[in-house]
Amino acid sequence: VQLQAYGGGLVQAGDSLRLSCAASARAFRQYVVGWFRQAPGQEREFVAAINRSGERTYYADFVKGRFTISRDNAKSTVYLQMNSLKPEDAAVYSCAAVYSVTMQTRTEDYNYWGQGTKVTVSS
Repeated sequence: VQLQAYGGGLVQAGDSLRLSCAASARAFRQYVVGWFRQAPGQEREFVAAINRSGERTYYADFVKGRFTISRDNAKSTVYLQMNSLKPEDAAVYSCAAVYSVTMQTRTEDYNYWGQGTKVTVSS
């Protein structure tokens, strides 16, 4: 599975941004997909995940109510809508996938990773 995240950029605090994760897998609908982020000098952290059908989602506490993960299996793409961005949201955001029937939130649970896209939030 090849993943490519894109959509990052420079925004101001309070702005919105939508990230996309395009996948090459034929059976994309059988993969759980997650978004992770890593700020300079910090460890990678979980942001959000979505199950295979898109009916179930899971978020880190620090993005609940602000970020929304969704997927379009027909387009083999997962999205991360980020609203009310804060300077502390600045990081490189990466998407990851795992062939699984259950939701996964740990970095080590995912075995396919795409290159990240950088999000910068100015105050």
